[in-house]
Amino acid sequence: MRAFLALLIICVGLAAVAVYASAFIVHQNEQALVLRFGEPKRVVTSPGLNWKVPLVDSVEIYDKRILDLDSQPQEVTASDQKRLVVDSFARYRIVDPLKFYQTLRYEEGVRSRLGPIVDSAMRRVLGAATFQDVVRDRREELMKRILSQVNQEGNEFGLEVVDVRIKRADLPEQNSKSVFERMRAERQREAAEFRAQGAAEANRIKATADREATVIRAEATRKGEELRGTGDAERNKIYAEAYNRDPEFFEFYRSMQAYEHGLKSADTRLLITPDSDFFKYFTDPHGKSPPPASGQPPRQ
Repeated sequence: MRAFLALLIICVGLAAVAVYASAFIVHQNEQALVLRFGEPKRVVTSPGLNWKVPLVDSVEIYDKRILDLDSQPQEVTASDQKRLVVDSFARYRIVDPLKFYQTLRYEEGVRSRLGPIVDSAMRRVLGAATFQDVVRDRREELMKRILSQVNQEGNEFGLEVVDVRIKRADLPEQNSKSVFERMRAERQREAAEFRAQGAAEANRIKATADREATVIRAEATRKGEELRGTGDAERNKIYAEAYNRDPEFFEFYRSMQAYEHGLKSADTRLLITPDSDFFKYFTDPHGKSPPPASGQPPRQ
């Protein structure tokens, strides 16, 4: 009985091992190539559980997703003899696992076989275009031409290249320095030109402003003189009318003004007799001369 149980367990174990060795799973993002003694037998592209002959069949799994291929930067000479350092990349997918196995076998071989094809197509297409076409005007059209040429040569590997793009297209370092110096000189020339134009415009504005200020000052001076003359005339007219109406008051008023301007507290010294006409309103509010002293003839 024990021997029978041991034999049963061994048989079950062997069956489990056989089932495990016979089954393989293909995921949604994978495709498989079944080989029998190294010879391709069938391609599995649908996801799910599949079977193979244990110890006889082997399975190669390939990715169905889009894969990236980065190229090394390379120097390309455009048709106008300008050199460019181009850094590009490609995206591809495996569409024929059997052809891929027969030509490249593993995904690691893509770089060594497809990379030179991408670089060669890049040099051919960009070498026939101008610098301006590559940098700005026709880049999209050039990329389509490169993609078409790469696919023509890449079909033999069971690959489909879905896109080729330029990450960066720069001038070589020595060219970049000369271009930078030329651009800097051009910017400096433009800046000097703008400064000269600004200085000329500033001088023009300043001259115009000075001329207008001179005209305004002259006009203001003229109007001021006119107003001052008009005021003086009006003042003299008023004085004349006041003098004609009351000459004594006018004389009194002028004497008060003379006292105000002549007798100041700072330093006033007058050599005048007290009975002179200058002080006549000091002794008499009516401005009458004082009587002469005894023994002196009256003043005329």
